[in-house]
Amino acid sequence: MKKVSELPEAGGGNRRKVGTWAVVAVAVAAQTLLGLDNSILNIALETLADPVRGLGANAGELAWASSSYSLVLGAAMFAGGALGDRYGPRATLFTGLIVFSAASAFAAFSASALQLIVMRGLMGLGSALLMPATLSIIVRATTDAQRPRAIALWAAASGLGVAVGPMLGGALLARFWWGSVFLINVPIVLVCLVGAVAFVPRLRFAGRRPLDPLGLVLSVLGLGFLVYAVIEGGQRADWLGAGVIVPLVLGVLLLTWFALVQRFAEHPSFDVKLFAVRQFAGGSIALLFTFFGLTGILFATAFYLQGVRGLTPLGAGLVMVAAAVGIVAGNLVSPRVTVHLSVRWTVVGGMSLAIATFASYLAFDQETPIPVLPAMLVVQGFGMGLISAPITTAMMAVLPPQVSGAGAAINSAVRQVGGALGTAVLGSLLTANYHRHIAPSLPRLPEAVRDLAAESAQGARTVAAALREPWLADAANHAFLQAMYTSSIWATLLSVIGVAFVISCFRPDR
Repeated sequence: MKKVSELPEAGGGNRRKVGTWAVVAVAVAAQTLLGLDNSILNIALETLADPVRGLGANAGELAWASSSYSLVLGAAMFAGGALGDRYGPRATLFTGLIVFSAASAFAAFSASALQLIVMRGLMGLGSALLMPATLSIIVRATTDAQRPRAIALWAAASGLGVAVGPMLGGALLARFWWGSVFLINVPIVLVCLVGAVAFVPRLRFAGRRPLDPLGLVLSVLGLGFLVYAVIEGGQRADWLGAGVIVPLVLGVLLLTWFALVQRFAEHPSFDVKLFAVRQFAGGSIALLFTFFGLTGILFATAFYLQGVRGLTPLGAGLVMVAAAVGIVAGNLVSPRVTVHLSVRWTVVGGMSLAIATFASYLAFDQETPIPVLPAMLVVQGFGMGLISAPITTAMMAVLPPQVSGAGAAINSAVRQVGGALGTAVLGSLLTANYHRHIAPSLPRLPEAVRDLAAESAQGARTVAAALREPWLADAANHAFLQAMYTSSIWATLLSVIGVAFVISCFRPDR
């Protein structure tokens, strides 16, 4: 394979080097866009629920407006990687950008919650083509010496987009209508398309891998059922109901079938034997647990800042930008740290920092000084920054170049599934424990408003304001804090499992 730096260009080595980093810049910009969109909607949910300023969406519609994106993205991720290996990541990058941009524009002008849900699903489809393509382009377009730094920038872009999303969303909603949080994607996509035309080469192999239709169908259906079960479990806070167990079992069975088909196929979409490689399997599991803990704890953080501490959406977004600062810093220094400490101990150090911040939530209450929160989030982000790039670099290093798209899809999929699980499982724990702690206060309320107060801390505060009962707001805050403590304990414990996998799977070969 010819890398960008190996293509004949006028102007010598410096110009070729500039060309390589221009390609990386396009991939990083697209990846930032995906992280941005994945978090910016959260800040607009309250507005979308308003029948005057928004769409009058109910709680279920709001949940699916958020979840339809994750569902389609998770379901189509493997297919997006396989198509990139077949037709080249540049082609899937173009297609993904166009689909994502068109769906964003239609989402901005949705006339109903159902239309918004459908458009969010189409945005997820565009992301499923984009996300593996961005990493595959970086892997194929860089030399071995450039790759760790390039992947560090790519990983930093993901975290930056996720953290900046709430701040940007709050700023847009302060001046414009709710559709602006989707319409902002269109000019960013146009910039990415221009950059792709100008800088990104085709990066295709002479011998293209044949498509594997059965494998593609099984991966889409299997991941789709699995992600659907996770989302439903989180929304219902009931993991044993038929609506969760049936799609979960179907998803596992279809993915098992997919693995068997891939193992014996002459031209598999993805060689599942790669999971027998200790470094690849261990990196996948470590990323799963890491993003589980981070996404779940940040979910609780947003409610803590806006609910218990009373910050505006913009104020909460500004506090959470601290995590982006830490993530970018951690990713940028991780290649140098890895040189001195190895991938194993760089990642263990980063995970230990992040785990310490997960545990620190046990000390937060209604009186915690606000400046403590961004300081903690900087440390949390820095720890995460030390994790993602070294693991990704190590995982991609064991892959043959011709399946880099499928490998990138696996890397992206475990992040998405880990994040979805973190939100669903820790969100369920948060809800269940809030219900348990607020229950003793409910008999003091009129029967007509008990359900609203029991549903969430936000509902209880609304009832407290309407009835002029400040004790209820205090009870809701106390119940939420107790629930958040439980979530932080589980995030801490489960992330420790990820540390154990890193220590085991990244041990030096003898």
